[in-house]
Amino acid sequence: MTAAGRERREVVRTQAAELFEQGVKPLEVARRLRVSPKSAYQWQQLWRDGGVQAPASRGPSGSRCRLSSRCLEKPAAYLEQGPAAHGWVEDRVWTAARVATLIGRKFHVSYSVSGATRLMHRLGFSPQVPARRVAERDEQAVTVWKESQ
Repeated sequence: MTAAGRERREVVRTQAAELFEQGVKPLEVARRLRVSPKSAYQWQQLWRDGGVQAPASRGPSGSRCRLSSRCLEKPAAYLEQGPAAHGWVEDRVWTAARVATLIGRKFHVSYSVSGATRLMHRLGFSPQVPARRVAERDEQAVTVWKESQ
């Protein structure tokens, strides 16, 4: 979510707290602010427990990036060099598993395959899936089959 989107969401939460102060019921708050009733009920509970500031967001969810912000430039440079520069010469594609391995080797930080995928997207890359072909593949038979379809 963008910073502007988070700011708009905070305004809605503040408005909800103000409406609860006025005695407006959660379903009416949900209708007025065009949010789900579940959110309105959750915000009301937070408001009851902690006051007007309680429904405020606690920030983005999820774990933080394991690499520092100054280290994020290095993985992008490594990805730009290509997989062959780092020992993967068979098919020359960046898979998420290879990126996770590369990060482990270079930064001594463990990343899961899904975490490496998210990091790649954050850096402007996307993981590639190598084409898997049978070693005994008969190209002529494949061509004939494709033409008959």
